[in-house]
Amino acid sequence: MEKYRIVYEDDFLFVIWKPAGIPVQSARAAVPDVMCLLRNTLLERGIRAPWLGLVNRLDQPVEGIFLVAREERAAAELSRQAGGHRDMEKRYQALVRGKLPEKKGVLVDYLQKDSRTNTSRVVSSGSKGARRCELFYEVTEEREEESLLKIRLLTGRHHQIRVQLAHAGVPIVGDRKYGKADTDKRPLCLCACELAFIHPKTKEKMRFQVKPSFSG
Repeated sequence: MEKYRIVYEDDFLFVIWKPAGIPVQSARAAVPDVMCLLRNTLLERGIRAPWLGLVNRLDQPVEGIFLVAREERAAAELSRQAGGHRDMEKRYQALVRGKLPEKKGVLVDYLQKDSRTNTSRVVSSGSKGARRCELFYEVTEEREEESLLKIRLLTGRHHQIRVQLAHAGVPIVGDRKYGKADTDKRPLCLCACELAFIHPKTKEKMRFQVKPSFSG
């Protein structure tokens, strides 16, 4: 299986694609992760002591594209964009179980994170540690018992897409943490499929897209 792929690179940044199941970073030395593999690739090219800064990470079960900076000033500017949800746009596709009542809409919830279990859950707005979260969705295809969605995050919370969709009654296919176990053992059908940002040096608007493995 392909561990990762460089979608775009220049002297300031990489756009990287990874499949579901491969960690972007890992705390365990025995587990290969994309950042270590990328560093090894640069060393093999003869680049001594390459500088790499992760701008936006993807959870291990999620496939798709993410940004890695190649120098500190680029990392600072791209991180600023990522935190503002304005200059940087991130769009996802998800295959979910069930159907939503509306073909498009905005889901608004309050999430509470449990660091001990590395999970989040929907709570009332007045709950301790509750954080408001929003996402826009659009149904692009309906199958027998499943729906394909396009998603744009309006906030960035821990496991936000997975938790909000499960709470709305349409858990993501393959989500064994927030949904139901799949008898066909499919991986999590969530893909970071589109990324747009302003280049930290040229100030050009850049946009990249990949096709999810589950979109058919």
